[in-house]
Amino acid sequence: MKRSVFITGAHDGTGFAIAERFAKEGYDVFVGSREREKADTAAARLHEKYGVFSKGYIYQTVTLDENEVKAIFDDIRGQGYLLDTLVLNAANLGIGQVSLDVDINDFMGVYTTNIGWNFLMAREAAKQMKEKGGGAIVFIGSNSSVRVTENRCAYCSSKSAINAMSKSFAIDWGKYGIRSNCVLPGMIKTVRWGNNVNNTKYCLPNYTPIEDIATFEDVANAAWYLGSDQSRNTTGAEIIVDGGMLAQLTPNINRELWKNK
Repeated sequence: MKRSVFITGAHDGTGFAIAERFAKEGYDVFVGSREREKADTAAARLHEKYGVFSKGYIYQTVTLDENEVKAIFDDIRGQGYLLDTLVLNAANLGIGQVSLDVDINDFMGVYTTNIGWNFLMAREAAKQMKEKGGGAIVFIGSNSSVRVTENRCAYCSSKSAINAMSKSFAIDWGKYGIRSNCVLPGMIKTVRWGNNVNNTKYCLPNYTPIEDIATFEDVANAAWYLGSDQSRNTTGAEIIVDGGMLAQLTPNINRELWKNK
């Protein structure tokens, strides 16, 4: 049986880069997305470029639905697979939720996606991994789980909870050969970042020690390491991919501004 990986939020950006990284290594790839057309398009691109089997899956994250998650993993099994790796990349970013004013339903909506759905996905994947004799779960977290940003209480606290949840899985499921780890990116060169005039005006990468921020591929390489046998003795850990932001007490704001390369 060929090795397989399921990646949530994988139709573009970081998620698709992770899917590509595994496809390059010969993994068959299951693409998760909230949109059918985008999931199918991403799966077709992976098959065409790398020759691997790939299939898209859609799921909703507004309301927890255990049966919907089970149906996804039943279908993966029906395709003849027991997952080797699960990468939990999809997230509710909870942007602009001012703590004094945020609607509690919007606040808890972040937890529904980032904690509830991730827990259900991980549990169903772990059942297959236990049956197979092992596997790897990789959470794409954030350095915001360690140091927070303004008006992001739900997001930052949910990402902190992910770190603890991953460690719990590492302890609970280690006896089944299942490893669980987190990648903690900092700022990433997303479309949202590229379209933000402040990022050009104030040149935020200037304030990382290496004077740059992560690309999609930087995060994908870390996910590949934790999701593959290269990290066979690593579990309950976090890999930080943030250009050194968490390592420094204060940024060097007097440095000559970083220039686009």
